[in-house]
Amino acid sequence: MSLVRNFASVGGATLLSRVLGFVRDILMAAILGAGPVADAFVAAFRLPNMFRRILAEGAFNTAFIPLFAKALETRGEEAAKDFAKNIISSLIALLLVLTVLAEIFMPQLIMILAPGFQENPDKFDLTVLFARICFPYLACMSLMAAYAGILNSLRKFLMAALAPVLLNVVLIGFLATLAFTRPEIAQSGFWLSIGVLIGGVAQVVMVVFALVRTGFLPPLSLPKLDKDLRRFWTLAVPALFTGGVTQINIVVGTNIASNEASAVSYLYYADRLYQLPLGIIGIAIGVVLLPELSRRLKSGDLDGAARVQDQSMLFAMMLTVPAAVALFVIAEPVIKTLFEYGAFSAFAAEQSAMALSVFALGLPSFVLAKILQPAYFARENTASPAMFAVVTVAVNVGFSLALFPMFKHVGIAAATTIAGWTNVALLTGGLMRKKQFELTAATRKGLVFLSLGAAVMGWGLFGGQWLLAPYFEADQFVAIRFVALLGLIAAGAIVYFGLVQLFGVFDLRRWRQLATQPTKG
Repeated sequence: MSLVRNFASVGGATLLSRVLGFVRDILMAAILGAGPVADAFVAAFRLPNMFRRILAEGAFNTAFIPLFAKALETRGEEAAKDFAKNIISSLIALLLVLTVLAEIFMPQLIMILAPGFQENPDKFDLTVLFARICFPYLACMSLMAAYAGILNSLRKFLMAALAPVLLNVVLIGFLATLAFTRPEIAQSGFWLSIGVLIGGVAQVVMVVFALVRTGFLPPLSLPKLDKDLRRFWTLAVPALFTGGVTQINIVVGTNIASNEASAVSYLYYADRLYQLPLGIIGIAIGVVLLPELSRRLKSGDLDGAARVQDQSMLFAMMLTVPAAVALFVIAEPVIKTLFEYGAFSAFAAEQSAMALSVFALGLPSFVLAKILQPAYFARENTASPAMFAVVTVAVNVGFSLALFPMFKHVGIAAATTIAGWTNVALLTGGLMRKKQFELTAATRKGLVFLSLGAAVMGWGLFGGQWLLAPYFEADQFVAIRFVALLGLIAAGAIVYFGLVQLFGVFDLRRWRQLATQPTKG
């Protein structure tokens, strides 16, 4: 299966998950609104998600995939399975300790995550309750990420990519039931927290089933402290900072935003929108790119590794740049159409849209980091990205504290964007100094032309938004608002892809060849 086809496979599954995620968030906005219960649930749900992305998807996969790929290439399948058994057993032991400690010290964790909630004791108590229910979701997701890492290393991407769909299916079921039964808003938050845990269990079951079918499900055992385990944690500890830099920045933002009423919710809904292209493009490419680079580098195919990274850069930016421009220009119509219903007011939509516009400016940097970091990880270098991550967090904290007093939650979004571009500058500089990253002339030219096409599209969207403004008002039927938004997006896509086709960046026949050519070679 080709590189581009793998991207499309993971991206398609991620798109389905994100679309269902929007359905989930639309229902959640209508039921919980942007008030204290919404703030409590968002903060509680964010806690295990933060640890999941730092520990499992960040540190674990960053260290595990290159070592597992190396074991497969040099030592054979049985040795690779033994390696995976020991590593995953050590992860489970760590998760058990972490979960018990978190359940005991949850009030203290919430004080760190959202200190402003202490001014409202009811909101603080709700957050602690919801977080205690949600936190075991971390163990489920960490196991899911571990097993998904094995599947990805075996180039079995689809089932692992589809697993997150189950969480959204479960939560949509819970939300639909809540919309029908109409309990008190605090009870709705409680049942949503239960849904998070059930969704986590469902995802683990799905990837375990996929691994059983491959015959690669490692049995569990007591962890054995051998050289492989020591090497794994030597790589994983620095990667705690690297893989989790975005999450750490989000926690910083949540911490500061908790001092402004409803700011946590405003940032959450804005975050959900820019996470759509980030998930479909950046995460999908990152999932495919790391095992692919690792395999090529371990086999000595340096030219192939460079070609894979070059193709990934052009493919990702061809989709990311127009998405960023569109979210910047039409942030308010998007937020209004998706979320301005029920308890979610026009004012809340306006505030979330302002944050979304600023997040959009950083979207390309978040995707670029997903492409650049695997070049370090595949070479078993987690220390350099970790140092860059520390600098990035410091930049984010500094700008968040400086901008929040005047710009509130929008200042936090701006700090996240500035930190994202700082990270990209550091990652690029580190690779170029070691001559491990260089774009071809064709890719550089393509990036210039696709940026020009996106700029023209942006002006078209600006005019279209002005013409269609009456159709996005809250008194319009839901269907009319969605038709107007989809029409606006479709027109923008036609303009953009028509221009990049004209400029020679996008050639349907070329991408069809990439989608059908073999990966190896």
